[in-house]
Amino acid sequence: MNIAAILDAIVSHALASGHFERVNGHEPKSAPGNGLTAAVWAQEVGPVPAGSGLQMTSGLLVFNVRLYTPMISEPQDAIDPALLAAVDALMGAYSGDFELGGNARCVDLLGQAGTPLSARAGYLEQNKTIYRVFTITLPVIVNDAWEQAA
Repeated sequence: MNIAAILDAIVSHALASGHFERVNGHEPKSAPGNGLTAAVWAQEVGPVPAGSGLQMTSGLLVFNVRLYTPMISEPQDAIDPALLAAVDALMGAYSGDFELGGNARCVDLLGQAGTPLSARAGYLEQNKTIYRVFTITLPVIVNDAWEQAA
């Protein structure tokens, strides 16, 4: 798997969207700051039985793409619309480039390997700051990730 190229493609979509003040290729260890931030990291790795053969195993990489903004922002009525606009832009980007520049079989938009593309809202406290977040679950299927040998 060309993991670096896949991660770069995911980060590039966030950067190209124009919605974010910063985009990290890792889960932040400290508060991400003010404004809208995106962070991308791998959450899960495993085989895709239905997409594998007798010699090669296809792989599933599940990434988190978390969007952050401070919960105490003004105007408060603009917080969720700004996050939803960013989620919408990213979902559209992943649907429009579902091979991530030719580095993957596909973004698993509808869950053929079990986990569909989705986003969930919530809150996160980090460094005594509460953030409104949306976490996008981004499953990526890669053909022939691992060779099978006896």
